[in-house]
Amino acid sequence: MSIRSTNVRVSLPAVCFVWQIAMIVLFGVFIRYNEEADTHWQEFRRENNISSDIENDFYFRYPSFQDVHVMIFVGFGFLMTFLKRYSFGAVGFNFLVAAFGIQWALLMQGWFHTLDPATGKILIGVENLINADFCVAGCLIAYGALLGKVSPVQLLVLTLFGVTLFAVEEYIILDLLHARDAGGSMVIHAFGGYYGLAISWVLYRPNLNLSKRLNGSVYHSDVFAMIGTLFLWMFWPSFNSAITDHGDGQHRAAINTYLALASSVLTAVGISSVTQKKGKLDMVHIQNATLAGGVAMGTAAEFMITPYGSLIVGFCCGMISTFGYVFVTPLLEKYLKLQDTCGVHNLHAVPGMLGGFIGAIVAASATEEVYSREGLINTFDFEGDFADRTVGTQGGFQAAACCVAIAFGIVGGGCVGLVLKIPIWGDPADDNCYDDEAYWEVRECFLNSPPVGAVAL
Repeated sequence: MSIRSTNVRVSLPAVCFVWQIAMIVLFGVFIRYNEEADTHWQEFRRENNISSDIENDFYFRYPSFQDVHVMIFVGFGFLMTFLKRYSFGAVGFNFLVAAFGIQWALLMQGWFHTLDPATGKILIGVENLINADFCVAGCLIAYGALLGKVSPVQLLVLTLFGVTLFAVEEYIILDLLHARDAGGSMVIHAFGGYYGLAISWVLYRPNLNLSKRLNGSVYHSDVFAMIGTLFLWMFWPSFNSAITDHGDGQHRAAINTYLALASSVLTAVGISSVTQKKGKLDMVHIQNATLAGGVAMGTAAEFMITPYGSLIVGFCCGMISTFGYVFVTPLLEKYLKLQDTCGVHNLHAVPGMLGGFIGAIVAASATEEVYSREGLINTFDFEGDFADRTVGTQGGFQAAACCVAIAFGIVGGGCVGLVLKIPIWGDPADDNCYDDEAYWEVRECFLNSPPVGAVAL
């Protein structure tokens, strides 16, 4: 039995206060409102012949921002509450990671995308807030692979490096390769999934079976996790369409995601039933694999994949994800020493990778007959330096972008895992994982209460 101290009374407050003060200083130096959030908006309106305040991007983007924000703080948090004694950690540390991550993401993404070269300032508006939430989603996905096995200090370090890696790979994929990935199948899910899996592999615990009694759910914890699933499922069309172009692209992305999600549900239920004794359903499959269609549709959501194509994507990914939980996860732990608490391999990594390659195929097969000339230019941004790019070339760059996301996740996660392996972070011992009591004040009456339905003797 390993002996480790989970006392983070010094390290956690130190990291929280020092890093928050650093955020304040960096925001003071670099962050300013963009023209649509600044008091000079009226002048900007007049100079650009904008007829009404309703044309401010805030009114287009804020409803989607609200939906994405709910997904990050409620959906992801509650999805991870399935463990019988780790609900505080699931929701609370999700809250902590996201709150720090969105601040660091506004800076990192700002330096790459919205830095004003004339003033050296980062100009932010509502779209920056959405992109910061997207960035944080990659870190929360990685947290899922490590759920119950790491300290809050380790999670903050994971987020610091994760947001940095995300901003770099996002810049390479979206700006240098000029790939399209509105819903983040590659940039968010493939990267975040493989980032978390790589860290988990480096932090492998050979004696984790000592906490096996807590690595499971109870009735009420599965109900709470299902709340997270339903929030994610309902708002995923907003997630995939939030930063697409106004008009047909945004409309199409919402429709395609909606259909893929619906198809995933029936497939996941069917596969879950057929693989279980007496045809009973496994709640793990329903909580997770029902979302796989939304993950896989992220890249191709704004393309002309057609409604029936969306159903096919949801059908296939719901099936692949459920089979992953039934067969692949045990094999990964047995043969690759990969301890994946939430099964992010099956919900994010593989569907995200497939979504990236689906997007590449759909892009490469695009035709002027289906899209129209203007539609091709608008959908794939064939303008400026990329005006002469063909759809075949675009498909190749889409596939290359997916490989970049996976490489950043695996290599970056491996390096960050080595940092987190240093025994200074207050992570729990092998026999103390999956337990809120390691880092939270938990009421004794809860810990010692008899099971529901027990009869006092």
